[in-house]
Amino acid sequence: MSGSRPGGKSPATARPALDALFGDAAFDPLRRALWLDALDRKLRPCLPPPLAAHARLANFSRGRLVFVVESPVWRAKLRLAAPEVLDAARSLGLDVTDVVAKVATAPAFRPERTDPLPGPRSAAARDALRDAMASLEDPPSGGSQDDS
Repeated sequence: MSGSRPGGKSPATARPALDALFGDAAFDPLRRALWLDALDRKLRPCLPPPLAAHARLANFSRGRLVFVVESPVWRAKLRLAAPEVLDAARSLGLDVTDVVAKVATAPAFRPERTDPLPGPRSAAARDALRDAMASLEDPPSGGSQDDS
């Protein structure tokens, strides 16, 4: 089993299937998204390091690079870095004339998790959590209170 792969198919047999999939006109948006992601990876090193963590390339259309940023502060910082971004984009062969920043209410992307996900809880931890939750519930109404 040293030469087997988890999926059972080798990359050589999956390649024609992917080529056929991307050859269909219905997958043009997918192809464009992959291209934008690759362009974002090439332009991100040109941004100042603090800004790079809060901005993501969202679109390139009619000579404009459109970035999504997390707050107006990062929008202002992107405007200041626009000349360097324009130079970098032109060095990649893009006919770019402007850099636009749009502020999003949610993060532009979520960084990949580096910490491991928590594993299953032990029976003792599960019982302790259940007991703690039970102690927060209202006590059952009984005859201990004076009803007169």
